[in-house]
Amino acid sequence: MAIRKKSTKNPPVLSHEFILQNHADIVSCVAMVFLLGLMFEITAKASIIFVTLQYNVTLPATEEQDTESASLYYYGVKDLATVFFYMLVAVIIHAIIQEYVLDKINRRMHFSKTKHSKFNESGQLSAFYLFSCIWGTFILISENYISDPTILWRAYPHNLMTFQMKFFYISQLAYWLHAFPELYFQKTKKEDIPRQLVYIGLYLFHIAGAYLLNLNHLGLILLVLHYFVEFLFHISRLFYFSDEKYQKGFSLWAVLFVLGRLLTLILSVLTVGFGLARAENQKFDLSAGNFNVLAVRIAVLASICITQAFMMWKFINFQLRRWREHSAAQAPAVKKKPTVTKGRSSRKGTENGVNGTVTSNGADSPRNRKDKSS
Repeated sequence: MAIRKKSTKNPPVLSHEFILQNHADIVSCVAMVFLLGLMFEITAKASIIFVTLQYNVTLPATEEQDTESASLYYYGVKDLATVFFYMLVAVIIHAIIQEYVLDKINRRMHFSKTKHSKFNESGQLSAFYLFSCIWGTFILISENYISDPTILWRAYPHNLMTFQMKFFYISQLAYWLHAFPELYFQKTKKEDIPRQLVYIGLYLFHIAGAYLLNLNHLGLILLVLHYFVEFLFHISRLFYFSDEKYQKGFSLWAVLFVLGRLLTLILSVLTVGFGLARAENQKFDLSAGNFNVLAVRIAVLASICITQAFMMWKFINFQLRRWREHSAAQAPAVKKKPTVTKGRSSRKGTENGVNGTVTSNGADSPRNRKDKSS
């Protein structure tokens, strides 16, 4: 008898399946390396660049305003290291929400594969949108943006930010960057990847643009407005998965979506087209962070208008698809018992395809006539 020799080759430690199943633990270990680096004097200078916000300046207190000294921040190259660290944190939080919240609900509801992926997507995004809305609204209230809208363009460039403002933008960039590796970790379908890449790229383009062009005030208001509308859509989709008769949330979202696009255009034109266009300081100065020139203003407005038009086009297609599905579900199925007749009536029934026979003249069937009229 031939004796089989046992294979002495061990499977690769970092195999594809191993990374997918343990990616949260791997990322946690990498993040802990930066945190542990703060404990040692040799590595503290390098680790602090990743963990804490950089480029802070302290403004002395003034006697006229009777205020204390304030610590403000501006942006620089070192922010990339901070964004990378908080991208790792976003991956860990994503895994915690997935394992301890969404997976437990999925086991109870027994969703199909298609609903399972959409439920996970809406669950993750609704949590992020809700958190970002609350955080952004807190910043708007604390810095009096709502009571004084002229702060959007007054005293531009807004190159100095409070801690909350800068940390908000760092977190936004980190979250949307973490969405790229999540496409691999979550085993996203190939046909869904282009759609995901488009909206991730749009978020990064506009958030980074507002951050780098010192339009952080305008960017914050537009993000809060947009996130609120998107939160309503994804929370409505979660309710829809639990009860397919639930449609009220989508109706409210449809109205707010159109209003959100109009408000976005109005605020953008008001700030960039009128406020900054009438400002006295209209010189391009990279060191001072002043980008208030005609070419930049046109580029900003063009990017916002094109994005809003693209979103409206997707919205109209979505509503038309939902209308077709709803009308198809409401249309009663035409059922007739097959009858055997002789002569002319039998021939006529066969031509119209009402006796279970599909012919080239099927467009004249009662059901198709009804679809055309609808």
